[in-house]
Amino acid sequence: MADPSIVVVGAGIVGASLAYHLSGQGRPVTLIDAGLPGSGATRASFAWIGRPVTSDLPSAPLRYLALDDYRRLEAELPALSIRWTGSLSWDGFDATPGPSTDDLPALEPHLLDPPAEATHSPEDGAFDPVAAVELLTAAARERGARLLTGTPAIALDHETGTVTGVRTTAGHLPATTVVLAAGTGSVALCAGMGATLPVEPSPAILVRLRAKPGLVRSIVATPALEARQLDDGTVLAPAAYSGETDQAALLATAERVRDRFAAAFGGAGDAEVVSVEIGWRPMPVDGEPIIGAPAGTQGLYVAVMHSAITLAAAVGRLAASEILTGRPEPELEGCRPARFD
Repeated sequence: MADPSIVVVGAGIVGASLAYHLSGQGRPVTLIDAGLPGSGATRASFAWIGRPVTSDLPSAPLRYLALDDYRRLEAELPALSIRWTGSLSWDGFDATPGPSTDDLPALEPHLLDPPAEATHSPEDGAFDPVAAVELLTAAARERGARLLTGTPAIALDHETGTVTGVRTTAGHLPATTVVLAAGTGSVALCAGMGATLPVEPSPAILVRLRAKPGLVRSIVATPALEARQLDDGTVLAPAAYSGETDQAALLATAERVRDRFAAAFGGAGDAEVVSVEIGWRPMPVDGEPIIGAPAGTQGLYVAVMHSAITLAAAVGRLAASEILTGRPEPELEGCRPARFD
């Protein structure tokens, strides 16, 4: 009899969500990662979650579920601690703006030069992505899942296109289902089975600043500056990657972000850089999630996307249902790997 185990490769936000939703359903689940949970691209995420106002993208049915599934997950795991602050954007940050507001002085009283009007999405939220991954992983383990850290996946073991397990630096893990949620690392693993996964690394920089608490109340997003602030005063500010190849260049970018933040918010003049890092996000070539079984494979399921943070709760629930029942979920139909065949 084939081993009924499920191995999830990659303990970022998507892999952790999948392990949580798959565990406790009668099949052994193992979550593996080359490092610690949340130590890859997830750690460098701005972790802004929102719902599109309108969308004609193939993934729109999935994206519309994003906030509802996070509300559900928050009810199941109250320690998730999502900050439902809403978001404000202007100056063409979003190509599909939603409802507008002219009450920026009340919403962001420390903003020095507020525009006359901005797009306001009061439902939007954000959270600590590493803490969320650790919470999901712990909940999965409570449901019986096994976690193996420091265990890179080297290759997928298979026979004539049918998965038999995962080869790791610690040996073979038998499985009848392998779920790849390893971001850019999923590409080589798929290639070993003859499946092409058109995903490229998309670098983005995340700057952490230390500032007076309470300067930023919501998620603020413009082409020049994105920022949100935690209760302890830490400001998270993503920045576009512009070819930085060493720490000196990264620090120079962080200082420019700091200067823009100080110029945008009253009382931020003494803000200091705490850290800066690059997150190598997995970006499908058409920008749409890749979710499902690649053609010509049995027992292999791929879940690679941007934005992984926004979609993780919904993808975890829907993909787990597909894997466990074999029944396709209609909200995922626009995300199948077969579109590249």
